Amino acid sequence: MSVSNLTGSISIPNNGANGHQQRREVSRSLSMSTSPDHHRKVSFGVADSQSYGTSPSLKRVTTGPQPKHLKPFREQDIKILLLENVNQTGRDILKGQGYQVEFMKSSLPEDQLIEKIKDVHVIGIRSKTKLTSRVLSHAKNLIVIGCFCIGTNQVDLKYAASHGICVFNSPFSNSRSVAELVICEIIALARQIGDRSSELHAGTWNKVSNKCWEIRGKTLGIIGYGHIGSQLSVLAEAMGMDVIYYDVVNLMAMGTARQVPTLEILLQKADFVTCHVPELPETINMIGARELEAMKTGSYLINASRGSVVDIPALIDAMRAGHIAGAALDVYPAEPAGNGDYFTNSLNPWAEDLRSLKNLILTPHIGGSTEEAQSAIGIEVAESLVRYVNEGVTTGAVNMPEVALRSLTMDEPNHARVIFIHQNVPGVLKRVNQILGDHNVDKQMTDSRGEVAYLMADISSVREEEIAELYGELERVKERILTRILY
Repeated sequence: MSVSNLTGSISIPNNGANGHQQRREVSRSLSMSTSPDHHRKVSFGVADSQSYGTSPSLKRVTTGPQPKHLKPFREQDIKILLLENVNQTGRDILKGQGYQVEFMKSSLPEDQLIEKIKDVHVIGIRSKTKLTSRVLSHAKNLIVIGCFCIGTNQVDLKYAASHGICVFNSPFSNSRSVAELVICEIIALARQIGDRSSELHAGTWNKVSNKCWEIRGKTLGIIGYGHIGSQLSVLAEAMGMDVIYYDVVNLMAMGTARQVPTLEILLQKADFVTCHVPELPETINMIGARELEAMKTGSYLINASRGSVVDIPALIDAMRAGHIAGAALDVYPAEPAGNGDYFTNSLNPWAEDLRSLKNLILTPHIGGSTEEAQSAIGIEVAESLVRYVNEGVTTGAVNMPEVALRSLTMDEPNHARVIFIHQNVPGVLKRVNQILGDHNVDKQMTDSRGEVAYLMADISSVREEEIAELYGELERVKERILTRILY
């Protein structure tokens, strides 16, 4: 077997009656990368640094031996598909590695996506692209998915993990942007700014103060006190608001905020209620008719989390009845595929009723849409993708165990990194370690997450001809999902 053209075959359990094994062929090629330039001039007194990206804040200062660049493929053989207008910073990082990067501004319908994804190794998406099991089953070379956003509910995470496809996201980079949008909406709702602006655009002067309020001294109720909720808490308190929050986990309060024991208490006490929870079975229609009825008469509701969290027909009824004085929605159960598409009843049967309401702010899922947030997301996710492709590091993965070893250095020229993803069942590690036992294992780490386990081992004094043999032995372990050797 040629070391430069190894082919891995991934067994996929078939749930059909015959129980036979399907096989997914994944092209693998192993090659040494070009060594770093050790003669590059560095100014006296200035630390040398290396980074996958371009952000000075993310550069890694190196004080020891130069890291060895591990490449599982020739760089130009890596095919990357980026959809939904992924930020330029992320694109630059990936192109800077020498990968083949195809960029598209929009998402794709499922059939087109299936055709596009067939031969790519990496795909980058945002919230619109749906990577279902049907789509992923056609991705024969795919090893990693980058979600350039917070949420990952658009990806079948279990299917991806069971087929050795790692998934990364950016859970924190847009927290400040979302929190600032919510502060903006709180003030806009309290002062009915949306209605006054629309009236004046239509030529009508309507200067009123009736039911327009300052937010100082009002109570903000935050549902979900994670990174966004806690940042919002600090900003709201600085504006003079009293802050209470509800979370399923006991969390330390920021400033003088107070955690309340139940959602019902929060709804009864808050003048403004804002949702910051993930999409889970228990959060679907979390705010429905009963919860809206529990809110104060004349209170306001904001949802910048997930479109399934609020029962919108119930919200329409509550606003028409005058019980809820205003609302701001940035997310919806079904959203248009791209800019310029219409938000009508053909997408959601209540859309036109919703659009007819007064003191209602509707925004097109722009919570994280700032230059700062998208740049930070681009850097964070792209660097995670590069670390995974080049080194096998899963730190920050949402569907795999988090495994990382220190980088191999140029002082370790005959080392190789073995990555073995396998079913989490008894006896596999024993067999894998028997295979690795014929080599000098410098360091090793393994961890499991649900039904999937991830092993990483660095072996030394390995010859190129031995790599093909080692690869073949690991491939014959029946519980293996994916084998990679980085050399």
